Amino acid sequence: MNYLVEVKNLKKNYSSKEAVKDVSFNIKENEILGLLGPNGSGKTTTIGMLLGLLKPSGGEIKIDNMIFEKDRIEILNKINFISPYIELPKKLTVKQNLTVYGKLYDIKNLKERIDYLTEKLRLKELLNRITGELSSGQKNRASLAKALINNPKVLFLDEPTASLDPEIGDFVRSFLENYKKENKISILLASHNMSEVNRLCKSVLMMKNGAIIDKGSPQFLIEKHGRKNLEEVFLKLSRSENEFN
Repeated sequence: MNYLVEVKNLKKNYSSKEAVKDVSFNIKENEILGLLGPNGSGKTTTIGMLLGLLKPSGGEIKIDNMIFEKDRIEILNKINFISPYIELPKKLTVKQNLTVYGKLYDIKNLKERIDYLTEKLRLKELLNRITGELSSGQKNRASLAKALINNPKVLFLDEPTASLDPEIGDFVRSFLENYKKENKISILLASHNMSEVNRLCKSVLMMKNGAIIDKGSPQFLIEKHGRKNLEEVFLKLSRSENEFN
């Protein structure tokens, strides 16, 4: 089995608080893995460690068969991230933003890469516009282009369609489906949109209080917990004191 991401016994402690408790999972090549859980469940902390923004208190992260602690620079060139809560520099145009980030990653064919993403994400009319003046949907597409500028092997998505209208949200989801097929990348998707997770993810991790409390395909979890849909499963596990009942 070819895993692009391998996480073993990952932990993060803040003084006496355990934010992430002994978390283990793998992401296969060409797979979108869903990461679900209520606010405060440890999702963002887990992603922060996978991005190298937070140092784990224990455990091991391997990406593309490299250990994060030993091969940090090489790994950072193979991953990227998007969140609607982290904006691109507002005073730069979209093209300037993509150029700056492309140079930070030392992309050799930067013009061709920007042209490719411009076509795929319908950015032609936005390239010379100031990023801070764009609508939320336009900013989302520009941020997604930034996240793909280095042609990453692994993409981390934190609420990628939050606050988007249904049409733009559907465009982003369709784009991700097609891009994954064409480029064989691995994606970790943290989302509160259950229909989005059900559509994009073949496998899902459920987190609560810093631990993975259940996992499986959306349909498996729905049947296991006797619920009608993934949202009902989410609510059951989020509210239950004993997650396995």
